[in-house]
Amino acid sequence: MALSIGIVGLPNVGKSTLFNTLTKKSVPAENYPFCTIDPSVGVVAVPDERLGKLSEFSKSAKTIPAVVEFVDIAGLVKGASIGEGLGNKFLANIREVDAIAEVVRIFKDDKIIHVDKEISPLRDIGVINLELVLADFETVTKRLASINKDIKAQKKEAIAEAVILEKVKKVLDEGKLANIAEIHEEEKPILKQLNLLTTKPILYVLNFSEASENDEAVLSQIPGPYVKIDPVFEKGLDDLIKKSYEILNLMTYFTTGEDETRAWTIKKNSTAPVAGMAIHTDFRDKFIRAEVISYDKLLEAGSYASAREKGWVRTEGKEYVVKDGDVVEFKI
Repeated sequence: MALSIGIVGLPNVGKSTLFNTLTKKSVPAENYPFCTIDPSVGVVAVPDERLGKLSEFSKSAKTIPAVVEFVDIAGLVKGASIGEGLGNKFLANIREVDAIAEVVRIFKDDKIIHVDKEISPLRDIGVINLELVLADFETVTKRLASINKDIKAQKKEAIAEAVILEKVKKVLDEGKLANIAEIHEEEKPILKQLNLLTTKPILYVLNFSEASENDEAVLSQIPGPYVKIDPVFEKGLDDLIKKSYEILNLMTYFTTGEDETRAWTIKKNSTAPVAGMAIHTDFRDKFIRAEVISYDKLLEAGSYASAREKGWVRTEGKEYVVKDGDVVEFKI
């Protein structure tokens, strides 16, 4: 499952420094044939001490981690939504990622001039989010205009879509992100087709330096989940990778044996056949059962044979919801 995080930010906030530091942690590309070889893309391992312990337990020849893909996106300037700077490229690239890591500068350095001449994290967040809101407002307005004829013809699908779009448009018109609009579960697939920028999960990446003081007043006003990093000294990078994994609503299960121990990425609340698709579609279509044991119980048992004797290896069917840390063997 190749899910990606787009790194965005104003000029001179440390965005490229962060990306360059992250890519030092990149995993070997040959293990991930889905990854386009591109200098602006880095496939980064998700830190997970369980993987190494399982690999040691099984004396595996290979150890393959779960990954998150980070994309270095062109810098944003005020007016990007109307094409200023690299605005069109910037917005197009964000549409292609699954979530946004919004880099915000906290540090002060007279040698690195801020685009607005002073450090103001909340203002910077406001500038970036407003550009995303304005771009989404244009998308929604255009879509409403395009289905206007069908609405007048009383077509049910168009009328239902218009109700959703009007709710989102109202929120955007207030300068707020579309992800706070009250959208019912059955309406989400319709909204998803628009691929709005402000419905994507956002993680605020606060770039401190060792000399910076943690301004609690600022932190308390950050409008969403955040992590603090210092990319120069590689502080907080593991937290960033883990948090990125979390905001994508992902979790990990494992397969293990002498050939390899591997962490597989799936959406939370996936049933066993759906989880098996991470390995191969046959594991969904031809699923019979799965043998499951939690990571900690397998290590406690000392061997699979001992775990089976204790009754800790369970046989699960199609309805089983895979848990984070499960060690699974699929039967087809």
